[in-house]
Amino acid sequence: MTFDPLPIEAVYGLFALAAAVICGAGTMMAGLADRLADRTGLGEAVAGAMLLGVSTSLSGTVTSVTAALDGAASLAVANAVGGIGVQTVFLVLADLTYRRINLEHAAADANHLLQAALLLLLLSLPLVAYLTPAITVWAVHPVSLALPVIYVFGMRASVDARHRPMWRPERTADTHPDEPAEAETGWSGSMPLLLKFCALAAVLSAAGWLIAVTGQRIAASSGLSQSLVGAALTATATSLPELVTTLAAVRRGALQLAVGGIIGGNTFDVLFLSLSDAAYREGSIYHAMAGADALLFVSVMTITAILLMGLVLRERKGIGFEGVTIIAVYLGSMALQAVVG
Repeated sequence: MTFDPLPIEAVYGLFALAAAVICGAGTMMAGLADRLADRTGLGEAVAGAMLLGVSTSLSGTVTSVTAALDGAASLAVANAVGGIGVQTVFLVLADLTYRRINLEHAAADANHLLQAALLLLLLSLPLVAYLTPAITVWAVHPVSLALPVIYVFGMRASVDARHRPMWRPERTADTHPDEPAEAETGWSGSMPLLLKFCALAAVLSAAGWLIAVTGQRIAASSGLSQSLVGAALTATATSLPELVTTLAAVRRGALQLAVGGIIGGNTFDVLFLSLSDAAYREGSIYHAMAGADALLFVSVMTITAILLMGLVLRERKGIGFEGVTIIAVYLGSMALQAVVG
């Protein structure tokens, strides 16, 4: 389905409507995820990565896959990778709203470090595919097959680290521990909450599809490159659930959920590339990438490395060096996209 017959003003209106739906559904999901973290025993950090991070990324998944099916390789890739960058900036914005202490200090958890390291590993593989000769199996690159396997291994390691931690961050007076507000009932006792959560996730998916088709029309009418539109426009719009749920989690005091949702969502976003590669039928999507897309990978890996350093150093006051640097690198990368793209 396309919106070519509609005037461009109506397309912008639909784009804004989809973004508003994403905001509303995302707000409700934060509360459900917090309760599910307690009831299932996953804890906020793991639930943030596995439940909140994955579900809030569904709109972005639909956007990238829809773009790939239409042959818009750069839009699909830039939406996935650009979303990781803007979502990390959202974490800095959430830090600004938490006035008491630096968010990375208060929400210290070994799982955040593990997820950030996993994200760097996953981001490096598509770059390897881009820089090496094209090899495909049924038009799918082997890297696209490896990414989900590595992701599952990382999630399994996160659960193990939650239940059998080998080390813990030092507790300080400003550390905000994960203290369950509800009794653990297991997955069976959490089924009503989980069904509501899944229903909201379905709404996010539908809104993501609308973002995809309207985003492509906006790109065509504006004359902007697919890389720039994907990195700056569709990535930001489909990342709104992360912003909304992160701010809502911080307001609830679920700090590990907020940080875990962003980093876990970023990790899951790399899997957009596997799905997009399968949907892109003209060969490997990594070799259909533009140079601007590869530059975006490098920028996002830099941002993630800075975040990882912040998680390790745990500055107490303000947004810390990592917050200021992340915003500077992100803004610089968007300026480069405008020039290179």
